[in-house]
Amino acid sequence: MDDENSGWVRAAARNNAEWCDAVCRAHGLPGEFGAGVWSSARRTPPLYPDAATLTAGADARDVVSRIDTASPGCSVKDSFADLDLEPWGFEVLFEAQWIHRPAGEAPGGGSSEVRWEPLGGADSLPAWETAWSGGDEPTGLFRPELLADGEATIFLAGHAAGRIVAGAIASPGDAVLGISNLFATDDAPGGEVAAWAGCLAEAARRWPGLPVVGYESGESLDAAVSQGFTPVGPLRVWLHTG
Repeated sequence: MDDENSGWVRAAARNNAEWCDAVCRAHGLPGEFGAGVWSSARRTPPLYPDAATLTAGADARDVVSRIDTASPGCSVKDSFADLDLEPWGFEVLFEAQWIHRPAGEAPGGGSSEVRWEPLGGADSLPAWETAWSGGDEPTGLFRPELLADGEATIFLAGHAAGRIVAGAIASPGDAVLGISNLFATDDAPGGEVAAWAGCLAEAARRWPGLPVVGYESGESLDAAVSQGFTPVGPLRVWLHTG
């Protein structure tokens, strides 16, 4: 990994850890930013890690010592894919790529049928979560507290035919804009490619000049690359099974 890419990975990892911390705080579980790692001593909400490394070369023993491995579902986001957590009873859950693109709108592929805008308010969160989850009943994972500061976290929604068919979460920082949880429903015009294009157009309007970072894998990574993103480094998520 060259110096430029490693810089984008560090920026993306920090931005993503700040988003994880925001979700945890909304659930009454404040995390801690330490030397090279963010962590929560108490089990985090579903789908969110108990620790995330912020720099390469983190000490695995130190990372594990910060979290509750006795609770089912404990996980670690290995942001630089350089930890070996097998001795502590972890297995690799999935691998992905950090991604980066310069500021500005996507090269095209958006759908004129979908209108992108910030979520209207807390009353709209259940519908957003249902669309994001593929139709499941909302669980309250994304709490209204996340909308309290309209500049810190923005839930973006793509509307078509009177309902949400696409969406994403934007987390602006000092140097980068993190995009996470991007989705398109099965019947969304243009699918994920169009969702990225629409999301990036709205992001460029709201945060001109901020480069965009995130992480994706598989077909979702292909869709992001089609809209100007470049993979800049691997990450792994480890799940405690021991």
